[in-house]
Amino acid sequence: MDQTTYDELDLEANRLDDEGAVEDDEMLEEFDPFADMSDEELDAMVDAAEAASTLGLVAGDTPEGFRSGFVALVGRPNAGKSTLLNACMGSKVAITSPVAQTTRRRMRAIVDRDGFQLVFVDTPGIHKPKDGLGSELNRSALAELSDVDVVAFLIDASVPIGRGDEWIAERVRASRATKILVLTKADKVDQAKMMSQLARARELVDFDDEIVVSSTEHFNVEPFIELVSEHLPAGPRWYPKGMDTDTDDATLVAEFVREKVLLRTREEVPHSVGVVCDAFERSRKLVRAHATVYVEREGQKGILVGRRGEMIKHIGTDARRDLERLFGRKVFLALGVRVQRGWRDDEREIRRMGYAFEE
Repeated sequence: MDQTTYDELDLEANRLDDEGAVEDDEMLEEFDPFADMSDEELDAMVDAAEAASTLGLVAGDTPEGFRSGFVALVGRPNAGKSTLLNACMGSKVAITSPVAQTTRRRMRAIVDRDGFQLVFVDTPGIHKPKDGLGSELNRSALAELSDVDVVAFLIDASVPIGRGDEWIAERVRASRATKILVLTKADKVDQAKMMSQLARARELVDFDDEIVVSSTEHFNVEPFIELVSEHLPAGPRWYPKGMDTDTDDATLVAEFVREKVLLRTREEVPHSVGVVCDAFERSRKLVRAHATVYVEREGQKGILVGRRGEMIKHIGTDARRDLERLFGRKVFLALGVRVQRGWRDDEREIRRMGYAFEE
């Protein structure tokens, strides 16, 4: 298939009447508590919330004895950081896949309770970098260790502890934050293996506390939240009530598209994929977005587009379904695929795609 044909297929949009699209406006309004507000009123509310978070607290919204703080989730790739974050939130806010380096952007997600506000910082998996992108992801993850109140060090119970864990442990030991060991994927091992892994993990760091969890089975997720909250200092409510994440809408679109690429293609193209949301527009009942998927070789582009555009259509449909649940309204999502050779070693391109470390 020639370049011109690929470019024509790139413009294939996922129509609102695709299978799985939400068609019932009344049902959508039930999902959307702001359905009766005008666009101007919504904009004013968002501006006010952003101003409040910029100031660092919401005036008059912090009861006496309130605790708050920032908690970094760190660990090797596929240790279960994003899966635990989603379980704590009770909904999907971070993308997940079996592919290493799924998380590329730092995400803050807020758990707000009557007595505390816990701000999770989901970080990229710390690993031995093989390119410029990998180096940036490591910088982003390690930087959080010096700027949080609690470090939750996630270790996969089903995988032998190795040099990667030991390397991360050295950085965790140097942090002044409270240190909590979180042994993940408890559902995948028996009791004997669990105890052996716990004993080995305790040798890495002098932890202040520890817990065993299974995010997929929701085992010890709520106790994990309570455990972390006990180590938070007294402080204000940093983000307004009802705010789940500080990630902007365009970034969420790009991330959910990238997740579907990873899940649909697996080994063929994952690490070479970057996604940018080029346009985003929200109205009361509809979100319109256009995103471009970047790869490094023509062959990878062919895989993503697929025969007669079938693969890119499937990716778009999968992403749109998640985005409709997230935004609570219909989503019109158009996708394109472009080749950007060597972008993972190009600092300018890494920054443009939003994967660069920001001090």
